[in-house]
Amino acid sequence: MLSKLMIRNLSVLTLLCVSSATPPALAQSESRPRAREAGVVVGVFQTGELNAITDVEGVRVGHTTVIEGDDIRTGVTAIIPAPGNLYTHPIPAWIHTGNGYGKMVGETQVREFGEIETPILLTCTLCVWSAANALKEWMYEQPGMGEHTLNPIVGETNDSRVNNMWADPIQKDQVYAALDNAKSGPVAEGSVGAGTGTQAFGWKGGIGTSSRVLPDELGGYTIGVLVQTNYGGALSINGAPVGRELGSYSYREFLEPVADTDKEDGSIMMVVATDAPLNARSLDRVAKRALMGLARTGSFASNGSGDYVIAFSTNPNVRKPRVSEVPVPIEVVVNESMTPLFAATAEATEEAIYNAIFKATTVSSSRGELRAIPIDDLMSILEKYRSLNWDQTIGR
Repeated sequence: MLSKLMIRNLSVLTLLCVSSATPPALAQSESRPRAREAGVVVGVFQTGELNAITDVEGVRVGHTTVIEGDDIRTGVTAIIPAPGNLYTHPIPAWIHTGNGYGKMVGETQVREFGEIETPILLTCTLCVWSAANALKEWMYEQPGMGEHTLNPIVGETNDSRVNNMWADPIQKDQVYAALDNAKSGPVAEGSVGAGTGTQAFGWKGGIGTSSRVLPDELGGYTIGVLVQTNYGGALSINGAPVGRELGSYSYREFLEPVADTDKEDGSIMMVVATDAPLNARSLDRVAKRALMGLARTGSFASNGSGDYVIAFSTNPNVRKPRVSEVPVPIEVVVNESMTPLFAATAEATEEAIYNAIFKATTVSSSRGELRAIPIDDLMSILEKYRSLNWDQTIGR
């Protein structure tokens, strides 16, 4: 007779074999457009080549999607900010809290030192501690590590509408797979990785990403954003009241008859990367602007929402060794030159959220179902309010 441990190990092996292929939901997402492909042009700045956080040189992203039995629909997403050993050569960073109803592992040390020393993981709410422990183990296996304490960075959102997060389904194998498979290049979006079981405005949400590149006259810097959506409000896209039109918005039960009223609570993790040389104080200022991009989509940060922004700079001129007997000079962007970065961050965050919604596919389990937003209906609304192709139609 197989022991419970053996059964668990066999289950994990089966999962990893499945995860090496394209998950069904991700395969379906390939037929759904990204927001910009559908004509939703956000802001004024140009995107990077991939319109993804990986447009920031050195940033890598990996996913592990976990679909198991009739009640596990979750995953983990890994963001590796820069090459090399992050412990011996940490990078400037900040974690800004918009609304603090969440489990943000590692926040206080980042606030104290203004640096991060590990990759960043996103996962489900009750998975954060197992994920953090696995990240710790992975770090100790990297070249140049000794017996030091570590500060793992792990954020979360609650995917319990379709996922049994009490089963603690994210363990060492899943975390290692996401980290070891992290790469530059295009980033999978929608119902994948940490976004497998999450929502947005009552529809299926998930992982989304976007980027902006400033003109040379404004520094030529790149800003990239990746989000894990799981929040509510009244969805607005380029000014079109999508949530109202589709009858899915917060407090609708007080305004008209409705069966499903859970549209206001939830959370969002936002990761902001840039190659601009910024110190921790400036990264805090940048992180605050991600919340402005979030607000444009229709969020008001409900009481039960955990809204966090992790911002970091990959610029080698601000990356310091952990130990130095002499002062280390750094070069930073001055305050008067920060404004274009603020605008780019708000734009990229807004579009990353739209990408999560556009690319997400329906996910169901024995616990419930999260339906993908109907693309045809969505496009009709955006056309009705003239919210498409603004780069071609404004001023004409």
